[in-house]
Amino acid sequence: MVNSEAQAPYISIIIPAYNEERRLPNTLNDVLKFMRAQSWTSEVIVVDDGSEDGTSDVALSFARRNASVRVLRYTPNRGKGYAVNRGMMASRGRFALFSDADLSTPIEELTKLLLPLERGECDIAIASRALPESELAIRQPFFRETLGRTFNVFVQALLLPGIHDTQCGFKCFRREVIHEIFARQRIFGFAFDVEILFIARSLGYRIREMPVRWINSPETKVKLLKHGPQMLWQLMQIRWNAWWRVYSYEADAILHITPMELRPSSSNCDGLEAECNRNS
Repeated sequence: MVNSEAQAPYISIIIPAYNEERRLPNTLNDVLKFMRAQSWTSEVIVVDDGSEDGTSDVALSFARRNASVRVLRYTPNRGKGYAVNRGMMASRGRFALFSDADLSTPIEELTKLLLPLERGECDIAIASRALPESELAIRQPFFRETLGRTFNVFVQALLLPGIHDTQCGFKCFRREVIHEIFARQRIFGFAFDVEILFIARSLGYRIREMPVRWINSPETKVKLLKHGPQMLWQLMQIRWNAWWRVYSYEADAILHITPMELRPSSSNCDGLEAECNRNS
């Protein structure tokens, strides 16, 4: 069950993770250090997307030392969009942010996204590398950046005119809109960002792009030759779904299998206790 407003944290941070045992320690250290410096209450939700390495073990080692860290896991691997969906639907915060595990957008940029949300100026605030005020500390290679701009041309033409960067993995939502959006999600590949923003706009929710500092990660998991055609196909799927009014209805429950919430065992600090987290 979702906690009452008095018990709910101010902010939930969702980190989708697939085979991230190497990068995750630095990411969680940075996030937790930043959160401890704020006056906010918070929770950090690591969603293990069916990893084949020790991602869950790393996350649980942080959960043992930090009560604010939660770990969700399911198998098999379902895609980043599914991990974000499960984390957002399990979140309890007044606001919920999902962030890439590489922190290409530094966690400190969260304060910029929260400003218009707190003022009631929007329902969703998203980091945008396309705004002139944004600082791209390390840019993507020219070819990748060009393809990204081309992809956005298709996005704006087919689905989201006026949104200049749908793919930056740093987006924050008001609690009240999360279920309405994510319960309608059908796309779980790398074009899921486009779908959730399209659903949000279709439901009348206000989206605000915000300038941020961004640092390209050379270890990105988006492979252009493999994922580029898939993402274009997913844009057509979204357009088709919209045409047939698919987003008027919540997705079939079979798409939303409840993940296991892993907790450190109370009887043995080296053991793991798996509990089914049934948020409803």
